[in-house]
Amino acid sequence: MASVAVIDYGMGNLHSIAKALKTASAHSDVIVSADKDTILSADRVVFPGVGAIRDCMNALHNTGLGETIKQVANDKPLLGICIGMQALLQHSEENGGIDCLGILPGNVVRFPKGLEDSNNNKLKIPHMGWNEVNNTNKDPLFNKIDQNERFYFVHSYFATNVGSENVIATTKYPRKFPCALRFKNIVAVQFHPEKSQHAGLQLLTNFLNWDGQS
Repeated sequence: MASVAVIDYGMGNLHSIAKALKTASAHSDVIVSADKDTILSADRVVFPGVGAIRDCMNALHNTGLGETIKQVANDKPLLGICIGMQALLQHSEENGGIDCLGILPGNVVRFPKGLEDSNNNKLKIPHMGWNEVNNTNKDPLFNKIDQNERFYFVHSYFATNVGSENVIATTKYPRKFPCALRFKNIVAVQFHPEKSQHAGLQLLTNFLNWDGQS
């Protein structure tokens, strides 16, 4: 039975992501753990997160799990979700500027003030709720997911300067931004698949079936 470890570093909706993974694949052994050896022995690893990037990075440093994630990133399929995605990048301007893990190229910036849609309606920050996701290159992560399918978002910051070759999906709010990245054996999404109903479960199924290469 394939195993997937959900990293428990004191932040993130661990129960909901673990439940969603079990629903996505009843044949996978889903383990929520803060133990380095348990995480490193799993076949696949999920790095979730909610909240502020400063708290996230402090928790990763205090537990030593930041280094564990870097080890995982060397050779195992790794999925970062929301703050987990942002923490994989190099730097975030949140909380006055925070250095992240630097595993993926790119930085994190805040949505600018005064956002308006095409009808001149003001857009709220955080970007919260359902929005369309455009799959840019038919990546395996989006197998059996319709183009412009809607996923659930909650965030005030987004990734930039990530390299167009690493972007596998985008979303508009109101300008286009990368909402899913892939770099070798690492994938990362800004939205919450565990809150995105059928499409989210399909994406998790795709990750659990992914070999980290094709």
